[in-house]
Amino acid sequence: MFKYIKNDLPASIVVFFVALPLCLGIALASGAPLFSGLIAGIIGGIVVGALSGSHIGVSGPAAGLAAIVLTAIGTLGGYQNFLVAVVLGGIIQLIFGFLKAGIIAYYFPSSVIKGMLTGIGIIIILKQIPHFFGYDSDPEGDWAFFQVDGENTFSEIINSINFISPGATLIAVVALAILILWGQVLTKKSKIFELIQGPLVAVVIGIVYYSFTQGNGTWGISSDHLVKVPVPDSFESFMGFFSFPNFSAISNPEVWVTAFTIALVASLETLLCVEATDKLDPEKRTTPTNRELRAQGVGNMLSGLVGGLPVTQVIVRSSANIQSGGKTKASAIIHGFFLLGSVILIPTLLNMIPLSVLAAILFIVGYKLAKPSLFKTMYQSGWKQFVPFMVTVVGIVFTDLLVGISLGLGVGIVVVLIKSYQNSHFLHIEDKSNGAHKIKMTLAEEVTFFNKGAILKELDSLPENSYLELDVRKTRFLDNDIVEILEDFSSKAKSRNIDIKIISEKGEVENPDSYIEFFNLRPKKSA
Repeated sequence: MFKYIKNDLPASIVVFFVALPLCLGIALASGAPLFSGLIAGIIGGIVVGALSGSHIGVSGPAAGLAAIVLTAIGTLGGYQNFLVAVVLGGIIQLIFGFLKAGIIAYYFPSSVIKGMLTGIGIIIILKQIPHFFGYDSDPEGDWAFFQVDGENTFSEIINSINFISPGATLIAVVALAILILWGQVLTKKSKIFELIQGPLVAVVIGIVYYSFTQGNGTWGISSDHLVKVPVPDSFESFMGFFSFPNFSAISNPEVWVTAFTIALVASLETLLCVEATDKLDPEKRTTPTNRELRAQGVGNMLSGLVGGLPVTQVIVRSSANIQSGGKTKASAIIHGFFLLGSVILIPTLLNMIPLSVLAAILFIVGYKLAKPSLFKTMYQSGWKQFVPFMVTVVGIVFTDLLVGISLGLGVGIVVVLIKSYQNSHFLHIEDKSNGAHKIKMTLAEEVTFFNKGAILKELDSLPENSYLELDVRKTRFLDNDIVEILEDFSSKAKSRNIDIKIISEKGEVENPDSYIEFFNLRPKKSA
């Protein structure tokens, strides 16, 4: 695991700086204690990272669960009651993993996954614009279009124009310039610039700038625009940051409903992220999805037991890990230890990091996910790829992650149905001499109930006095619905003087008495 430590260590630092404000922001957006987000980030990095089979995925608190958490805390009568649901949700995820429910991940269309990555990239950029200019009325972890502060993504950007902070904007521009220079020029000049990551330099310069401009009314950075990690006064106060579940609430049916909701949503988000990160992985490794569900289940159980938010694998941190050169799970684990060590040893120093600098780092992450060239590539792939892609992108930007994915998946299913309708069979008119129509219909390898409409339409359009050859030699699966269509059509065929000849691997039969009997007698073919 530590074979590529020279790659994983720098990547873990970048992931740490991306994860820190998101852990705190998601906790704030969820109406939970700030420290609960850090707990989830630590457990997601260390525990889930160690148990997971993903090489480059990073887990932590998820923005997609923020609305569920916020509602559940109020419904269940407090945060400690909610933690019971988190523990139970982890157990349910474990069960999902043992039941091999991870296979669901393989049924998400590629166009939808690419749309998800692009939509998240656009959302990252849009959501960080206010923070870039020093306007922080909405938490970092609020990714939904309609925000917890009552604004939406675009109204927040417009509002930020009226509240630009010169100091925060200046250091953000400097940080962005450093990141671009580092990525485009310096890393190609010397290996030292690959070891020392641009984001680390940008953060250090941001801390130095804040220290030297404190008290300056124009160019200083207010405390509202800094990272806000809880600072313990003593070991006892540090332990006070942890909350523990109230298991007496386990008999409450609403706790179980919340637990199942957390397990289902967290599992879906994780599986989507697994598919996305596997596509981004330069080495194209495949993550074992059932193992991932079990790892997430253990992570959620532990997180709930010590007061943390629910965890999932998350695309923002995972993509930052990949873009920074992370090679193995070591980068995810080390980032978890960085979170743990920093909140214990240097919380005061962390609270000197300007959020605008972290916004600049996230700008780069967002741009790499949503490069303009990808839109051109998807458009050139044809409408069957482009439409689900765009629906997913627009859905994520104007709603939230899960709704956007659902819309894209729905359109993807419609596209599959259209393709299935078109590709169920091949029709060839062989002879029209003397008014006789000899028609050959060759069925596809797999013909399901999706193809009913297309085949029924062709049969009904056959003219009287036709001769139909139905070739099923290449068909390995013929749905019972299709056989019933043929059975029902046989009486129509007789009244319209249509003869039907079936060509199969077992032989040729004209006008069989029973199509159901004929196809049931066909020998089973191995897949």
